[in-house]
Amino acid sequence: MTSEQQLDRDRRLLEELATDSLRERRRSRRWGIFFRLLFFGYLAAVTVLAVQSAPDAESPLGEHTAVVDIEGVILAGDGVDAESVNRQLRRAFANESAKGVILRVNSPGGSAVESNRIYKEIMRLKEESGKKVVAVAGDNCASGGYFVAAAADEIYVDEASIVGSIGVIYGGFGFVETMEKLGVERRVVTAGDSKNMLDPFSPARPEDAERLGEILDGVHQVFIEAVRKGRGERISGVGGEIFDGGIYGGVESVKLGLADGLGDAGYVAREVIGAEKMILYKEQKFWPDQLVDRFALSFARAMSALLRPSGIGG
Repeated sequence: MTSEQQLDRDRRLLEELATDSLRERRRSRRWGIFFRLLFFGYLAAVTVLAVQSAPDAESPLGEHTAVVDIEGVILAGDGVDAESVNRQLRRAFANESAKGVILRVNSPGGSAVESNRIYKEIMRLKEESGKKVVAVAGDNCASGGYFVAAAADEIYVDEASIVGSIGVIYGGFGFVETMEKLGVERRVVTAGDSKNMLDPFSPARPEDAERLGEILDGVHQVFIEAVRKGRGERISGVGGEIFDGGIYGGVESVKLGLADGLGDAGYVAREVIGAEKMILYKEQKFWPDQLVDRFALSFARAMSALLRPSGIGG
């Protein structure tokens, strides 16, 4: 190969390398632009969702009725918890454009402590802001769900709503005979006679049940006083049977003074509060969490349809 041929080959090789380098730079630039657009698009979407889900005092949305959902079991750190609900309540009450607040309650109850914390925060915010608060019952407005609803100025229900259950319950199991059949001996050492109270692997003691009954009675009285304070004279002529933990249908609950009338959230916003436009105040989850929640909800509904094809059973 002559020196001239060698130079020509080297020149072509350099041109190919330069062309490949240029293509790679262009490809990298295109991907860089794509990822930047994706990032800014994500930020824009998060901003829009935040504005829609958490209006504040500067909201340009105009006069509206704020809506806060109490949906599911009331339980600290899971389901409906006071920290999350109270945060949304404070946003709703702080927004000057919100004419009133609707509590959409669809809960069978749960933690007495969490329910009481939500109840107290609603009472505080009502007094501080002067805004009208109306609870609207879904399928269930019972136990802790009714505890929360009792803080509202008025309660509206559907004819098919389950309302009430003003009581306190503790449940457990005993495995003493099972342990005996398995030949398992329970060995436990305590400092304090009551430390193993209601131990499921030890025989039940009457004094334990009596002590637990006293505790539950105290919590029950807190519940009763909250309802009496919230409902006032609307239940004054009703006997103590409404505090025995019983549940009532929507129509009956109105007759007993546990609720004020029949109606859904749209009716209440339009006719009771006077601001037909409703805005839901909620915390926006990260989108992967939303997909998981939606899948779980769809699966639960499908299983419910298979296992319980009709009725409103427990």
